[in-house]
Amino acid sequence: MSLTKRSLAELIGTFWLVLGGCGSAVLAAGIPDLGLGYLGVSLAFGLTVVTMAYAIGHISGCHLNPAVSVGLVMGGRFSAKDLPFYVVAQVLGAVLAATVIYVIASGQAGFTVGGFAANGYGELSPHQYSFQAALVTEVVMTAVFLFTIMGATDKRAPAGLAPLAIGLTLALIHMISIPVTNTSVNPARSTSQALFAGGAYIDQLWLFWLAPIFGGIIGALVYNLIADD
Repeated sequence: MSLTKRSLAELIGTFWLVLGGCGSAVLAAGIPDLGLGYLGVSLAFGLTVVTMAYAIGHISGCHLNPAVSVGLVMGGRFSAKDLPFYVVAQVLGAVLAATVIYVIASGQAGFTVGGFAANGYGELSPHQYSFQAALVTEVVMTAVFLFTIMGATDKRAPAGLAPLAIGLTLALIHMISIPVTNTSVNPARSTSQALFAGGAYIDQLWLFWLAPIFGGIIGALVYNLIADD
């Protein structure tokens, strides 16, 4: 499969991840009595990965996340020369999805952008968690995510079940960490929402690139350490 087609698949997949996950958070999470809440948003993120893994996993590998792509490079599962193309496609897909969410959300009377499902710490954390808490959360959660991805896609793992394991892991990660950082573990998703939320969210965006990437590298290397024959 050509790199162009694989990159386009990543763009589409990341578009769906952000539209489904962040769209649920912006449009449906806070509706009184009927809102999805944290649990519903967590499941929405997990479902986007499951559905896209089955749809494009055989085309691009369904990374949908620069931290995943970097982690897979470090884990020996992905080519470093293809990495820039995947990252650009993922960020573009995320920004396109955020634009769609904004167009839809702004159609409601009295709309204000607010946090727009962006990530943050301190005053921008959903429950005012500190920088240290946010850093530890993002590193550890992304490390576990990459560890799971490496294991579920190992040739020795049960065939055909990887999308479920990965999607459920992402849902559980959100259940744990939404109160802390609004859950990034994905620099593309963080970038797209911060661009619309603006201000301090953009100032804090660096953390939601560095911490997930660092965590992804740790997760991939640890998996290879224990799984290598």
